[in-house]
Amino acid sequence: MKALFTQKLTVLNAGLTSFATNIERAGGEAISMNWQPPAGGDIEGGLALATLLNQPKIEIANQEAMNRYLSAHPMLVDVMIAGEAIPALAEKKLILHAGPPIAWKDMCGPVQGAILGAILFEKWADNLEQAEALIVQGEVDFEPCHHYDAVGPMAGIISRSMPLWVVENTANNNQRVFSNFNEGLGKVLRFGANSDVVIERLEWMGSELASAMKAMLIESGPIELKPIMAQALHMGDEVHNRNAAATGLLLKQLVPALLNTSRPHDQIQRVIGFITANDHFFLNLSMAACKSMLKAAEDVPYSTMVTVMARNGVNFGIRLSGTGNTWFQAPANPVNGLFFPGYGVDDAAADLGDSAITETAGVGGFAMASSPAIVKFVGGTPADATNNSRSMQAITLGGNPAFTLPALNFAPTAAGIDARKVVDHSILPIINTGIAHKKAGVGQIGAGITTAPMSCFVDALRSIATQYYR
Repeated sequence: MKALFTQKLTVLNAGLTSFATNIERAGGEAISMNWQPPAGGDIEGGLALATLLNQPKIEIANQEAMNRYLSAHPMLVDVMIAGEAIPALAEKKLILHAGPPIAWKDMCGPVQGAILGAILFEKWADNLEQAEALIVQGEVDFEPCHHYDAVGPMAGIISRSMPLWVVENTANNNQRVFSNFNEGLGKVLRFGANSDVVIERLEWMGSELASAMKAMLIESGPIELKPIMAQALHMGDEVHNRNAAATGLLLKQLVPALLNTSRPHDQIQRVIGFITANDHFFLNLSMAACKSMLKAAEDVPYSTMVTVMARNGVNFGIRLSGTGNTWFQAPANPVNGLFFPGYGVDDAAADLGDSAITETAGVGGFAMASSPAIVKFVGGTPADATNNSRSMQAITLGGNPAFTLPALNFAPTAAGIDARKVVDHSILPIINTGIAHKKAGVGQIGAGITTAPMSCFVDALRSIATQYYR
């Protein structure tokens, strides 16, 4: 016993770092662990987690959800006008938006501006004042895109006359999901712009571009999306914020098919010119493919696998496979990133858009190791990008062998976010994202890295635990 108190102390410190400092000052050696209490210190959340760990019923449910996700085979099969693809849009003045549900008065500037633009596009009003009056009078309804198996980047706006990509999961009864078309950069609806130029572009996309894409698909037949995404990961994309390679690969399939259609030559020129000038053109298809894979994993009782992560510029929301259509929400975290010249943190809206569906499916921020150049856009170093991909392995059910990362010796991307592991390890899902100005129409002012709020996952586990022990 005497030797214990006379030998030099070597302490493993799992508390405050100041404890280790005091030990070192006394001549001892201390190794500080980066440890945090589960559930962010939430006692009830920690107890819910404890009841759900190592439960055979949950492990079986998660394996079922994961297998469905891995087996999904998303195919681009059609282009449809939104009111035809989603009948609810044709039945009333309904506009879909990104993220979880939110009332008009609580929406951020870019979402409000985009909704006003959609009302003008639909010709429900002649000017912005009339458009806002319609909303105040309660004549326009709003719902999340996810409520109709759809996704949209940033504001995510979908209204009845807009063209939609139609993606079918041929491995699961041809389940369909939808995404709007990508407008390109600059003054665009998804950042809240609603000028005449924006409306004219939307009208062209809904007519000439949509008809060309539909004719192309008739000529080419369905297009497999997972192989394009997989190859793009090997070419420097992560298919969220960088889609240059994926857009190029898509063009290789589009151009021959377009040239074989009866479309006028000048129309084909305009369509190809629009796509080649927009490296983000594939983003909306990437999102639809990810939504298709995750939809297959929905509604497995007791599963703690995350099937949706989405943001509306105010709140961040998630859904679990085992909790159906229930949203678990918390204020969206700020984005830590790089700003364009002249802009800073005070100018930025909170995290926004349905595009986090890519991270939910194991690409985007989870696949940053394949896209070292992305750090020039979102900040950090190539080593940070690789470390981000590695760290996500701690909070997922496994990997997706369809998507491999050359920088990690072709290891599969981490996939199947397990809410239990997020809460247990205090590691939050990483999302790389664009940053929108808080005022409508200013546009993108930067890009960076953010995370999902911990409380979403804690609340979701409480719900699962209640269900499990009902």
